[in-house]
Amino acid sequence: MSDTINDTINNTMRGLARTHYCGELRIQNAGASATVCGFVQKIRDKGGLVFIDLRDRTGIIQLVFDEHSPAGLPDKAKDVRGEYVLMAKGTVRERSAKNPELATGDIELAAEDLRILSRAQTPPFEIALGDKVREELRLEYRYLDLRRAEMQDMLMMRHKITKATRDYFDRHGFLEIETPMLIKSTPEGARDYLVPSRVHPGAFYALPQSPQLFKQLLMLSGCDRYMQIARCFRDEDLRADRQPEFTQIDLEMSFVDENDVMGMTEGFIAEVFGRVLDRKIAVPFQRLLYAQAMERFGSDKPDTRFGMELADLTGILKDTEWEVFAAPIREGGSIRAINAKGAAGALSRKEIDRLTDIVKTYRARGLAFTRLQNDGTESSSYEKFLTDEEKSAIRAAVNAEAGDVILIVADAKNEVVFDALGSLRLHLGEKLGLYSADDFCFLWVTDFPLFEYDEESGRYAAKHHPFTAPKPEDTESFTKNPAAARARAYDMVLNGSEIGGGSIRISDPVLQARMFEALGIDEETANERFGFLLEAFRYGVPPHGGLAFGLDRLVMLMLGKSSIRDVIAFPKVQNAGDLMTACPSPVDAKSLEELHINIVTD
Repeated sequence: MSDTINDTINNTMRGLARTHYCGELRIQNAGASATVCGFVQKIRDKGGLVFIDLRDRTGIIQLVFDEHSPAGLPDKAKDVRGEYVLMAKGTVRERSAKNPELATGDIELAAEDLRILSRAQTPPFEIALGDKVREELRLEYRYLDLRRAEMQDMLMMRHKITKATRDYFDRHGFLEIETPMLIKSTPEGARDYLVPSRVHPGAFYALPQSPQLFKQLLMLSGCDRYMQIARCFRDEDLRADRQPEFTQIDLEMSFVDENDVMGMTEGFIAEVFGRVLDRKIAVPFQRLLYAQAMERFGSDKPDTRFGMELADLTGILKDTEWEVFAAPIREGGSIRAINAKGAAGALSRKEIDRLTDIVKTYRARGLAFTRLQNDGTESSSYEKFLTDEEKSAIRAAVNAEAGDVILIVADAKNEVVFDALGSLRLHLGEKLGLYSADDFCFLWVTDFPLFEYDEESGRYAAKHHPFTAPKPEDTESFTKNPAAARARAYDMVLNGSEIGGGSIRISDPVLQARMFEALGIDEETANERFGFLLEAFRYGVPPHGGLAFGLDRLVMLMLGKSSIRDVIAFPKVQNAGDLMTACPSPVDAKSLEELHINIVTD
């Protein structure tokens, strides 16, 4: 900054210093002198009377310029425009026309001095109406969007959550330790973001998808309890709750089992919600086995704020002659239903057709239904193909009554049935208003499968990651029967969203080698990818486990938002681009040459 610009700013502010934030003045401050600073929200020129609403991160205060103001000050106020940056000094006084919608609505500042610190062009959208502006424009001018009170509140909320996080884990003996941002690429799961090395031609760093290997090394280093608010990166397709760069609350503990980790993190959640939202969260949380969650809710992250649980009709219909139901059973699949109780009035035939489109996106072939209207009339897409005994058994299984709608999915693959009905259940829960947005329902899902079968590759992959320990009773058999093996893994779920997940890790080098073998990772590949960790395992490994919370998702749910873009200061859009800075962008030829990179276009 030049001396001339410095002198201009200093001269503009000379003799004044901010004494109060705009939003903190109250009626008890009446009669006091105050100096405030901020952005102009609104100007109202009433001739000899001028009002300016001045905004900072704490709120808005009304400045008044009238016949009692120093000579020339009202005229100076009339030259002010929206988003100008001002400093104003005056006397706090009670307002004659109070505004109950403002926290400062009982008072105003009778201005005695006004300094224009910075002028502003007309912004591309009105700041106060930012939530009604299309998102792409707000993201292009994110620095303006962040001036909105809602966004300021979000930033302050996020700060309070991270502050409470550090306080809680510090009080429980955790050390906050930073782990590297430039690491070895260990391809597993999502694609890595790669960073070329200038001094090692043809070699690359990766940005961390998580600090997983390093936090395990810290346990081997004797740190015992580690935590970090960690930046992580994944090159994957985006959606409302994903970003290419995101933040985790990461932790790891030595000499613990599942109950230790789960108890510690339940206490953390209870403290954060208490301190930040003043909400009492009851602990311990409900626990569901993975198999129970799937059978009852069709999801490994069930929303338990409402019922509408799945009913298994496979046994009831095992002898049915209707081929639409008989074929899936014969092929090893299942038939399951949900009952939308009292929804016959809300779910017309046209609306049921829309529900069919929903389940088809999850590869279901269709949606069978029976609609039992309150006036006694009925309509069904399948009952005419079934026996009276089968129809009665289905209605009894789902506790059907007048006014209900029975919805059934049948498929040769259980995962299709679960995905389709689980998603349909969530859609109906929202559509029918079966829960309150103010409810917070936590639970744990445990005993996940250790592996999942990848049809594309024709082999098993780790359900979580290859360092997750199998359940003790499955330790000997997981290589022979991988489909039945269970993991010492646990996910914390809030209102149908996974907010945190972790596991007890493998601490036995022999068991780790067997895990790699089960995953089809030979010794050479394992050493190439994870050699530094395997070498460390030779020198003594305390049993350990941990968990990572998605900070962005946690903030999103605490604030009642539907997208993590709303709780990140500078987010990316769906193609991983930044509309504000216009990145990613090309770099100059010299930079590419230094990195030994040639750009090849199709």
